[in-house]
Amino acid sequence: MTTMAQALNTALRHAMDEDERVLVFGEDVGALGGVFRITDGLTAKFGDDRCFDTPLAEAGIVGFAIGMAMGGFRPVVEMQFDAFAYPAFEQIASHVAKMRNRTRGMVELPLVIRIPYAGGIGGVEHHCDSSEAYYAHTPGLKVVTPATVEDAYSLLREAIDDPDPVVFLEPKKLYWSKSDIERLDRTGPFGRAAVRRPGRDATVVAYGPSVPVALEAAKAAADEGWDLEVIDLRTIVPFDDATVAASVRKTGRCVVVSEAAGFAGVSAEIAARVQERCFHSLEAPVLRVAGFDIPYPPPMLEHHHLPSVDRVLDALDRLQRDDRPDTRYLPADGVA
Repeated sequence: MTTMAQALNTALRHAMDEDERVLVFGEDVGALGGVFRITDGLTAKFGDDRCFDTPLAEAGIVGFAIGMAMGGFRPVVEMQFDAFAYPAFEQIASHVAKMRNRTRGMVELPLVIRIPYAGGIGGVEHHCDSSEAYYAHTPGLKVVTPATVEDAYSLLREAIDDPDPVVFLEPKKLYWSKSDIERLDRTGPFGRAAVRRPGRDATVVAYGPSVPVALEAAKAAADEGWDLEVIDLRTIVPFDDATVAASVRKTGRCVVVSEAAGFAGVSAEIAARVQERCFHSLEAPVLRVAGFDIPYPPPMLEHHHLPSVDRVLDALDRLQRDDRPDTRYLPADGVA
């Protein structure tokens, strides 16, 4: 069995083996191997000139990475926790995201910013933020978040190979998820969503840590007569409009599941895109199951805050409460 943490470590090892320009650095990523041990053994294998610790200064880490990328290296930096990355946001928004545009394409920044994010581990304040909307709203960044062991490996390899900067969001609660895959390999390029479960009655769109919740909800909903299709975005930017729209046009209903606060979040953008592209196919409004619009709560309360199977099932019940008859179980001619 392979865990997501092991898959990410393997991706870094393979990338460093294949390209000596790939460097890994951040807080405690060297001898310790990172808080979540994602970089375990890299310093021992490649030396402390290719995997090394930095001072506790996130803006400095990203600023250093910008210079390294401009100098021909392919840095992979780790922000220790999601909310720890905020001091580096000025560097990310003002320089990382804009360098190609500022130089009319003359300067590429092939760097990856790895950020363990989201909740579900009983963490305290500053350790469980879902900060994807900040990065997704910043033109010039690719924003990636895996939900499976296989994608963790593949998407990180794609991110390191990409000529543009990538914010790579790693769901902390999935680090210990497992797969019995025999060999880690590429699963697909950026910008292509995956249909994790085909269905006909409603589409559930999710990404990162919310994908397992969506799949569990689909399994529970089957006992209530719902056949749900579950879409895993894999990449928030670029966004796969084609796969999402094709699914919603087929099912006529859509629920978006996301841990982040709902207001002005990625879930709101998804809902807007679905309604713009699928309006005439929708049998009910697009609904969202998201985190509440509050700072992340204390550990004992996070299970109330995070999307759950019950909250997804409640949204499905709301989808049925419209003025039109429910014809899902009628013959093709609509007559009982």
